[in-house]
Amino acid sequence: MTPFTRLTAIAAPLPVANVDTDMLLPARFLKTVSRKGLGTALFHAQRFDMDGAERPDFPLNRLPWRGAEILVALDNFGCGSSREHAPWALEDFGIRCIIAPSFADIFYGNCFKNGMLPIVLDAAKVERLMADAEQPNTATMTVDLQRQTIVRANGEVIDFSTDPQRRQRLLDGVDEIAQSLTFEKTIAAHERSWRTAAPWVRELTVGFAATGTGC
Repeated sequence: MTPFTRLTAIAAPLPVANVDTDMLLPARFLKTVSRKGLGTALFHAQRFDMDGAERPDFPLNRLPWRGAEILVALDNFGCGSSREHAPWALEDFGIRCIIAPSFADIFYGNCFKNGMLPIVLDAAKVERLMADAEQPNTATMTVDLQRQTIVRANGEVIDFSTDPQRRQRLLDGVDEIAQSLTFEKTIAAHERSWRTAAPWVRELTVGFAATGTGC
């Protein structure tokens, strides 16, 4: 997972509330277990017409927002089904950070698991960032996870907060499994001591596995 430390990038405006995961990635694109290639289907119904041609009025189809790495949206972003393919599609498109007044809980957690930073800000601050994102000359902003700040084009600094453990994993570029594996030697030592201290537990477990008996 790519570490997230400091990002200076174009922000795309999406002044829509209740953006659900089916809008982010329609169900017909869920047939793959690969994280690669899904970016082409992100916001498919909004980006393309029935003939597959780009809709020129959608921000991600226009310059400079085609190369956006930040998305500014409204309340309850990522609601709907818990499909992890939705953050996969965002990440594959190139989005590294999403700013909104609120997020659906499961989607919010999935962002961190996939190297993206979701930032919760009050509506007034989101409104200012949305106005910046709507204009090409002010759409570039800097998100600094180490300092937990957003710097607008006019120089204003907006503070945000992130759960300390999730923040550290993003800074280090590791997910929860990779973080657990940093304690691999400690875990292995515990397993060895446990087998010595309580061998009967292991024998009982092996016995259940051999007979197919549940406990």
